[in-house]
Amino acid sequence: MTPFTTLISSAELRTLNDPLILDCGFELADTSAGERAYQAGHIPGAHYLHLDNDIAGPKTGPDGVFLGRHPLPSREAFAAQMRKLGLRPGRQVVAYDRQGGPYAARAWWMLRWLGHAEVAVLDGAWDGDMTTEVPTATPTDWQPGEPLVGQIDAATLLKKLGNVRLIDARAAERFRGEAEPLDKQAGHIPGASNRFFKDNLGPDGRFKPAEQLRAEFQVLLAPHGAATVVHQCGSGVTACHNLLAMAHAGLGDGLLYPGSWSEWSSDTTRPIAKG
Repeated sequence: MTPFTTLISSAELRTLNDPLILDCGFELADTSAGERAYQAGHIPGAHYLHLDNDIAGPKTGPDGVFLGRHPLPSREAFAAQMRKLGLRPGRQVVAYDRQGGPYAARAWWMLRWLGHAEVAVLDGAWDGDMTTEVPTATPTDWQPGEPLVGQIDAATLLKKLGNVRLIDARAAERFRGEAEPLDKQAGHIPGASNRFFKDNLGPDGRFKPAEQLRAEFQVLLAPHGAATVVHQCGSGVTACHNLLAMAHAGLGDGLLYPGSWSEWSSDTTRPIAKG
């Protein structure tokens, strides 16, 4: 069977033999809500990944510098976690959440960061049976490969401002600097364009058709190619939703700025823009 590498439907998920299913549900305003929802009922066979504890690393580096609200863990730490859950070469991984896909998309990007191509996000809500049973896993000796995706740090991005297409996945009022409920300063990185991640979804909560996503993103990208596109958001999570949408639209892979606005705005020497 051809692996799923961007999106997968509930019907397609039911046809898979022994997928590794990851429940990534999370709420920024209530960080235990996703785990409670998992305990109340989840897709049979799904393991729970918590954004703060499982798919993010320490907020400060060894030198004490703030890295953002949800910086990446080390590749080694995330790979060890995936081994414990039974990841092996070629095993199809399916990530999902109940918030339209941003946390699942973060897991999708991170697995590709480990070199695992067979990973997809559940498109829309699961329409099958649920369970409260927590599955067991058989650990493996799986090892990560070369990353299939790229990233950029704040210092490099600062040098390249004006020469990259920067896309910000936050809500429009936060992008414009009219409101900032989470980070120290309001505004956006100079030169960024706004593409709220929820604009990737249709009224039914599923991703828009690939052709529609392609047309919408091409307006933002022109005249840049994917290689010079940098995606960011508040803390490097919802930006992955835009990366997933671009990949599903056949537009290739841009770069992720993991620290995003939370890291950028923490340093008052970095430029900011509003409006």
